[in-house]
Amino acid sequence: MEYYGKILCISYNDLTYDDRPVMVNGKADYSRSRTLKGVHPSTLSEEELAPIMSIPNYKKLAAKEKINVVRSGRGLGGYVLVEIATMPLRFQERIKLKYGDMKEDVIRNWLGSHYHIDAKAREFYTRFRFDNGDTLPPEHIQEYTVNASVIEAVMRAMEDATFMRKAMKAGPVNWGELAGAISYYQAEFGHTLPVSSNRFKKRVNDFKANGYESLISRKFMNQNRRKVTYDIERLLLSIDAQPEQPFNTTVWEQYNLFVQGELELYDPETGEVLNPADFTDKDGNPLVLSPATVANYLNNPKNKALRGKLHMSQWDFNNAYRPYHLRSIGEYSLSKVSLDDRDLPRPMKDGNRVKAYYAYDVVSGAVVGYAYNRYKTTELFLDCMRNMFQTLDRNGMYIPAELEVEHHLVSDFADGLMQAGTVFPLIRWCNPGNSREKRAEHKNREKKYGVEKRTQVGIGRWYAKLEANRPKEEKVYDEKNNTYKVKTYSYEELVADDIRAIETFNAQPHPNQKRYPGMSRWDVLCAHQNPNLAPWDKAVLYRFIGQHTETTIRQNTYCTVMYNQYGLPSPEIIEKLEPRNYKVDAYYLPDADGTINEVYIYQNGRYIATCKPVARYNENTAEQTEYDKAAYTEQSKYVAQFDKMMKDGKIKRVGILAKEEAKLITEVQAEAVPLPAQAEEEDYSAYMDISAFEHDAVAKI
Repeated sequence: MEYYGKILCISYNDLTYDDRPVMVNGKADYSRSRTLKGVHPSTLSEEELAPIMSIPNYKKLAAKEKINVVRSGRGLGGYVLVEIATMPLRFQERIKLKYGDMKEDVIRNWLGSHYHIDAKAREFYTRFRFDNGDTLPPEHIQEYTVNASVIEAVMRAMEDATFMRKAMKAGPVNWGELAGAISYYQAEFGHTLPVSSNRFKKRVNDFKANGYESLISRKFMNQNRRKVTYDIERLLLSIDAQPEQPFNTTVWEQYNLFVQGELELYDPETGEVLNPADFTDKDGNPLVLSPATVANYLNNPKNKALRGKLHMSQWDFNNAYRPYHLRSIGEYSLSKVSLDDRDLPRPMKDGNRVKAYYAYDVVSGAVVGYAYNRYKTTELFLDCMRNMFQTLDRNGMYIPAELEVEHHLVSDFADGLMQAGTVFPLIRWCNPGNSREKRAEHKNREKKYGVEKRTQVGIGRWYAKLEANRPKEEKVYDEKNNTYKVKTYSYEELVADDIRAIETFNAQPHPNQKRYPGMSRWDVLCAHQNPNLAPWDKAVLYRFIGQHTETTIRQNTYCTVMYNQYGLPSPEIIEKLEPRNYKVDAYYLPDADGTINEVYIYQNGRYIATCKPVARYNENTAEQTEYDKAAYTEQSKYVAQFDKMMKDGKIKRVGILAKEEAKLITEVQAEAVPLPAQAEEEDYSAYMDISAFEHDAVAKI
């Protein structure tokens, strides 16, 4: 069918074509039959396949002008068109039976060719959140996206003037016809829109007014449809919150006894007794729950975390439920050093364990400082810091840019050594109980189950999941019932084993061989130092981590520390001392072999000077070496500097006269001729002439 102007017509060929199959050897041959209504001819009845009218019948009706032939078919490419409305009703019914309704076809064809998925609708439903943060289920996201796309196709059709003109030639388009058209595509599109004309019209108008959200079902977040309301869910959690940590079945039992009036529950803070009538259905019946329902709500991920927060220790809760940061390790060594303490796993003879403290470089993973003690005190932390700086000093390394520490053992130094900018540029204080945060915790485990596990006996924990990590323990069944046969070691033996483990650990290949091929942890520490690091001021640092002793400046020259003398760098230093006070505080840090190369002296918290060891020389001239000569020269220079300071600052006396004597002297001086002053000369070459050392050393002394 087609329109000729505004007249709905059918062609002569469609009117008289016979689609019935030809019988060949007793079988129907549909090769000449056309596909009608989008289905195979074999599924249509003979009446639907038969011609609308025969050719003789057409000629008879046309000759008597019983039908209106609007186009004769003469001319190039022309074909006969007959107005459908002028045909007898029986032929019009056959046309509908065989070819369908023209208006419905126009609507269906338009919707089928112009329908497409609305990407904005899918984005809206994917990002949609209810008040409690819940999202739409995936199947409903797809359903609502398709429904919105179908409605938008209908709305576009109603706005398309060309479509409406074609469709309305057979009469105005109504909502029933639109609903019928979309029902035709219900299986193909997969929409769930109503096919009733009134309901479909209401749904389209609602979509026009409220947009995408109008298609979301009201059943979502409808509290009345929930058997377990939010109040019931909170009550279940409150019952579970008892300190004895009841089983799920206990919570179920106590809840059901409560709603049935056989158990009373109250708020311990306010004393209010809960009313079972608040937990009934619309008919007033108690809302009794099954054990499975109670268990499901208690084990909801959010509720499980809430229960863990209440029942677990902070450490267990952090590791089981609390989110943690995802980090990446930096590029340069000594950008960050992480410190942590641990107990060595193997016991001493008295059953206690050695306390150890480590400093790990984060990038290389190498141990740059360690210390041991029988007790976990602040001295353990200080010993580790001392060892770290001795290591850095021996290897010519600069001060780390950042230190990562915990509050335990270190909080006492928060206003001094561990204050950012005092010694270290940056300080990172880790949250207490959050072992995952400290890099040193991970390194401790890596060292324990790596080097220590392979070289020491008895490394592991009795409750470890992996059987290989459970050390052998045999229980002794005595009156105490808590004794186990465990091999013990001396303090010195355990410390020596751990130091060897550290050396092996540092010499192992770096875990990231792709980034540092062929390099050990120690190689990475040395070769990839942060270029922005700065040298440290030992005078400031040693005041916090160094050994301390009170001493006295003797003879304006030296002070005594650990039975050795350390000299002032110059005599002028004594000007910095307080009046009548030669006592000073000396800070120092011995090397690994116990040698003290420098001593930093303070007085009442104020830095005075850095003192070096005073080199003694052999007073027997015949036995003197080059070292003795150099030592003598150094001491002679200091004495010469002191003598020069005394000469330059020589004090001149003043005379004292009475007023009458002063007046008389003034009158005499006015008449006298002044004589030129004679400059005083004094020879100090004896203090500086050290060339005669070999011949007259004693005299010079």
